Amino acid sequence: MVNETETSSERMMTPDQVITGEAVALEVATASVGLRILGGLLDCMVYGAGLIICVTTWSQAGPGSDPGASLAVVLTHLMLILVTWIVLIPLAVETLSRGRSPGRLVTGCRVVRDDGGAVTVRHSLVRVLVGTIEIWLFQGWPAACACVITKRGKRLGDLLAGTYVLRERTSAVQHHPLLMPPELAAWAGQADMRALPRHLPLVARTFLQRASTMTPASRTRLASQLAGAVAPYVWPHPPQGTHPERFLAAVLCERRDREFAIAHRDREIEAHDIHRLDQIPYGVRAPGAADSGQGRPLERRRGARAQPSPGAADPFTGS
Repeated sequence: MVNETETSSERMMTPDQVITGEAVALEVATASVGLRILGGLLDCMVYGAGLIICVTTWSQAGPGSDPGASLAVVLTHLMLILVTWIVLIPLAVETLSRGRSPGRLVTGCRVVRDDGGAVTVRHSLVRVLVGTIEIWLFQGWPAACACVITKRGKRLGDLLAGTYVLRERTSAVQHHPLLMPPELAAWAGQADMRALPRHLPLVARTFLQRASTMTPASRTRLASQLAGAVAPYVWPHPPQGTHPERFLAAVLCERRDREFAIAHRDREIEAHDIHRLDQIPYGVRAPGAADSGQGRPLERRRGARAQPSPGAADPFTGS
């Protein structure tokens, strides 16, 4: 019996999906841990440089240069400068840019909600406040560990705010369509693959699209694993000696053709039903058509009863 739980290789190749408010599943690419660390370092460099410049200017030309200034005033000014560069400026930048920052602009990433929408002030405020502890106070170690452990690479601020970082700039790779292997066309046309789980075709398709970028050892290993996972759900089994990749391509092509045929047949049935509904039933005159002796006999009989003949007496008034 085959275990249907996803292996680590399958999880790596399965695209992440976001369900929008219109119940549409969108495939998104979450930012890797390396991109998140790089973007965080760039943000720390930019905000840290601004903080140092501001403190230096304040100490030389502001109240900090006054020897007679009290300690409370100095600490208050330093606290305001620190809060401005650690909390207020990152909050304003992330909110106004809809989830971006200097580091994320360079790495091509953006912060979004768990449902794929743009972040608001509430989300950014939670992320910034938690970031002052996990990034500035503990030098980013809790954030890096959380990014490695969580599924979408979330840090603690993302977990509390309900957000994550996605990668906007992805490599536009042209994937060629899958073709049916000629030697397996007759076998695939008679094979029963209705019991195939939904996640396996997606993983197999992703593997075949990325197979050319893998090393030969990894490609052979993954092809054998996927073929072994798909084979129990297909009957009869492919001919002896079939290459795993060609077996997967035959299954995916046949499944795609069958789904297309079913969708085409359903559309033809729907069009036929719509055509039948548009037809005028027998004996009912179409709106705007000229009155004839065959149209709407029931209304004519009602009209004949409603119009008394000349000279007939009214049964209620007697006149």
